[in-house]
Amino acid sequence: MTASCVKAVELGTNVRTRRSLFGGVAGIAACASFAGPLKAFARPHRHAGHAAKAAAAPAADAPVGTPANTPIGPFDTVARWAYVVDYDTGAVLLDKASDERMAPSSLTKMMTAYIVFGMLATGRIRLEQSLPVSEKAWRTQGSKMFVPLGQSVLVSDLIQGMLIQSGNDACIVLAEGIAGSEERFVAMMNEEAPKLGMINSHFVNVTGLPADGHYMTARDVATIASHLIRDFPQYYHYFGELEFTYNHIRQGNRNVLVDKGLADGLKTGHTDAGGFGLCASSQRNGNRVIVVINGTSSSNERAHEGERLMSWAFANFENATLFRRGQVVDSAPVWMGEHRQVSLVAGADIVMTLPVGWQQRSHIGVDYASPVIAPVTKGQVCGALVISAPNMADIRVPLEAGESVAKLGLVARAMTRLGHGPAQ
Repeated sequence: MTASCVKAVELGTNVRTRRSLFGGVAGIAACASFAGPLKAFARPHRHAGHAAKAAAAPAADAPVGTPANTPIGPFDTVARWAYVVDYDTGAVLLDKASDERMAPSSLTKMMTAYIVFGMLATGRIRLEQSLPVSEKAWRTQGSKMFVPLGQSVLVSDLIQGMLIQSGNDACIVLAEGIAGSEERFVAMMNEEAPKLGMINSHFVNVTGLPADGHYMTARDVATIASHLIRDFPQYYHYFGELEFTYNHIRQGNRNVLVDKGLADGLKTGHTDAGGFGLCASSQRNGNRVIVVINGTSSSNERAHEGERLMSWAFANFENATLFRRGQVVDSAPVWMGEHRQVSLVAGADIVMTLPVGWQQRSHIGVDYASPVIAPVTKGQVCGALVISAPNMADIRVPLEAGESVAKLGLVARAMTRLGHGPAQ
């Protein structure tokens, strides 16, 4: 009774259909935010022109490394682990060992901050509240805020000490003040992480100091970064502050990309096991990108590679709004319905992250079972928008019925089957 029907859709002032797919889509609307993530690229592909541009655009002195997978072909990076993602669409722009467990060092503090921000948002703690400094916090090694033993410190100062100065002592004071002990706070971190989609992370401490069984993945680092930006915009500014002075000691933000104005957050880290790592986010022309790298050999290499990948991402990808929410994309015939056709509409703004110049190489089509069987309910998924390009896995976005179509009555259905009813 039904058959798969694939049509091509040309984007412009009017939407019209053709039986065969076509290339060179034009008339794309201005970019917009998308209500939920779309995994734009299921598999990497290589396009020689864009691969060459990608390698040359950010810097002429690109380091020699092993290649990462990208939608426009392999791209070398010296980072052992690397992951670049579009914040709005969730499209993966670069992936190198993103699901391999790594020592996250001070990138751990992003998860610590998420729990702290949650406590603030629910009123469990207040920025103007003071927390006591224990001997454990005071003796904690590594990067320090230099909290005074036996005194109390404002929560707002502790957050700045944790995120700007990367103070391990500040993390311990916050953990003990909120949960009673570091161990109980760590349990909160491990309970919350999988709820956020961080399925390959496990925390042993709140600082990122070396410990057996303490790990994250580059993908999970990007996930917590995305949640920090989205869930707590009122506190995100702490990651982008350039310096903080406490106890007469001034320390600058350790994230060089923030210091140079190339990113508005988030965090850096270093341990012998994990090397030098960085998570940074930046917004340009309405698009936000998150870059995660780890396993570089020095702070200078970390800064250079973070900047290079950030520039590469913005130079080679763009967000395109294909259809607005509720916009009619096509129509499909209806069998045994009171109306002969039903419109197929976008259930949300369809925004895709695509390689620059994609309009000249992409095909856009509509795929649905023909005819659609009545009754049809408004909002029912009846088909898919299909975006394809050479060497790229098809991107499929659900299309919904724009209106309800009731089923014909018994007599009308009988007449239709006998060939005396309206054509279906």
